[in-house]
Amino acid sequence: QVQLVESGGGLVQPGGSLTLECVFSGSGFHFHTMNWYRQADGKQRELVATLTRDYSTNYSDSVKGRFTIFRDNGKNTVYLQMSSLKAEDTAAYYCNARWLGDGYWGQGTQVTVSS
Repeated sequence: QVQLVESGGGLVQPGGSLTLECVFSGSGFHFHTMNWYRQADGKQRELVATLTRDYSTNYSDSVKGRFTIFRDNGKNTVYLQMSSLKAEDTAAYYCNARWLGDGYWGQGTQVTVSS
């Protein structure tokens, strides 16, 4: 059974940086496509960044050039490095793992961008 645990959220000023971590427990981390989603209050959950098993990446237009997703297969961890943060990046951020039709979610970590 796969479990995902996110950390690294917090309060940051506009223009600041933050790196989120998602630790994957279970087998086959390197087979999984890893995603970061976010959900702001009153809005639908949106896909922010994707990293496939062959290290292909994709980003939403709203974060492209500011966020970077990367993984460390030795630590079973995926990261979301966020820079030039804006108030509209405020949301709960969720880690997601997918492989062969199975999907798993973490509990989320809150990011608040405010002065």
